[in-house]
Amino acid sequence: VQLQASGGGLVQAGGSLRLSCAASGRTFSSYFMGWFRQAPGKEREFVATISGSGGSTYYADSVKGRFTISRDNAKNTVYLQMSSLKPEDTAVYYCAGTRSGIVVRKESYAYWGQGTQVTVSS
Repeated sequence: VQLQASGGGLVQAGGSLRLSCAASGRTFSSYFMGWFRQAPGKEREFVATISGSGGSTYYADSVKGRFTISRDNAKNTVYLQMSSLKPEDTAVYYCAGTRSGIVVRKESYAYWGQGTQVTVSS
């Protein structure tokens, strides 16, 4: 599966942004999808993941209650709705796909999009 992330930009602290990740292929619903982020000088870290049906989700503690992951299998797209954004949310955000289940390790994801920059100003 090929992934294309979009929707990043510059937003003020407290604002909202929605990221999208469009996937190619006819088997999108068979993939668990995740969002990761990487700030300058830091390791890529897990943000959220969702099951193929969309019925199960899991979040990093740092974004729980502020971010929502969802998917539309008819459109082959996964979303990350981000609210109450903080300057520490500034990073390049990547979408990724796996068939390994609800997993948080980046090594478990075989498919990656190119990343989209999110910058939160204080």
